[in-house]
Amino acid sequence: MSDEHAPVDPALVPQRELRGGATVPAIGIGTFGSDRYGPAEVASAVAGAVAAGYRLVDCAAVYGNEAQVGEALAGAVAGGVDRDELFVVSKVWNDAHAPADAVASVHRSLRDLRLDHLDAVFVHWPFPNHHPPMADTDARDPRARPYDHDAYLALWGALEGLVDAGLVRHLGTSNTTVAKLDLLLRDARIPPALNEMELHPCFQQPELFDRCVRHGIQPVGYSPLGSPSRPERDRTPGDVVDTEDPVVVRIAREHGVHPALVCLKWAVARGQVPIPFSVKPAQYTANLRAVVEDPLTAQEVADLAAADRGERLIKGQVFLWPGAESWRDLWDEDGTIVGWTER
Repeated sequence: MSDEHAPVDPALVPQRELRGGATVPAIGIGTFGSDRYGPAEVASAVAGAVAAGYRLVDCAAVYGNEAQVGEALAGAVAGGVDRDELFVVSKVWNDAHAPADAVASVHRSLRDLRLDHLDAVFVHWPFPNHHPPMADTDARDPRARPYDHDAYLALWGALEGLVDAGLVRHLGTSNTTVAKLDLLLRDARIPPALNEMELHPCFQQPELFDRCVRHGIQPVGYSPLGSPSRPERDRTPGDVVDTEDPVVVRIAREHGVHPALVCLKWAVARGQVPIPFSVKPAQYTANLRAVVEDPLTAQEVADLAAADRGERLIKGQVFLWPGAESWRDLWDEDGTIVGWTER
């Protein structure tokens, strides 16, 4: 076993092949910490994570720290990290769904991140239902509305133009559903190469996961540890805790590691790309090392299927529109897009 505090050789990190032949590391560092950490702390974590061996950095305009993260990335490149080794992601927030606004958002992210291209751009949520950072669970945008496929396609088309221009390498969906993804696959000129979704042992989303794999879309998993540091607005009584699940705890004990690392080992063994966030060097280094050492056995991966409770932690209540019955209306649980009808 290697020194647990030593950097990890990026060449040892598994790679996932995307449509078109490009690759993406099998684990990344997240940058959503705005509810608990300031931009400087997040940027410092990114600098440390890249030094530790991470090459995938998951950013978003709404996180409010891309300018600081850009400084960290520029410093890493100046220090000898090849830009072509990095896979940098950004996302278009809900207040920029109009095509011109989406294009402006990507240009702003490029400027802030100090890059001449983004390796991927995601549509952060499929709704243009805006809320400010730190909003309460019951906050509502009075202009909110259900999913509108024509409007989403117009947004997607604007992003396709950025791919044509060479400013964006890949497009991705985020917080989508099987029903919405099927419509996009039917109608898009450039299909998504990645889909970012909540994925952890207690919430495995097998139908959406399998749909992505079948169509050559790489699943990217946020909240891969069950999001123990998620904002209070995303907490409800009775939420599952992955690191306390009996199967996760048993496997962690057998491997002599923290249960959180079992969640990451499982994610990589299953084929998704987890993007855990931490500002603590010992944690983000351990997270990276977990996916290159001491893998789970096939039986352990199979055993972890029993951990799935089908219980979503990031419910998205703030994106509801007037007349919506509950957060479940966002997720098309019966395969029907609530509020949308065929034209």
